[in-house]
Amino acid sequence: MSVKANMPTARYEISRLSEAAGAPVVFTLRALPYGRVQELKRLTEEADIQILLAGCAEPDLKAAALQEKFQGVTPAETIKAMLLPGEIADLAIAVEKLSGYRRTTIEEVKK
Repeated sequence: MSVKANMPTARYEISRLSEAAGAPVVFTLRALPYGRVQELKRLTEEADIQILLAGCAEPDLKAAALQEKFQGVTPAETIKAMLLPGEIADLAIAVEKLSGYRRTTIEEVKK
């Protein structure tokens, strides 16, 4: 069994997108392996986006259909088109919290 399979996961709803869609829009996030969060923070100016890309299990933020829908040339551009900056930050913080860092300001969706 891989390390990723044992990582904690949680689901978070994006209220603004749920209201617009008329149905819950939920992101399933997972913790990142040891050191990955810190590595992403050091290597990029857009650390929140890279943390979200690495820690989002669902939806597939790299899917061609999602990129086409939001007209993003890259997965990072798709995220910027789909989410507000604060939503990106909150989701990245949630990944960090699952990884053992920080506290979060968004609510976990219970099954």
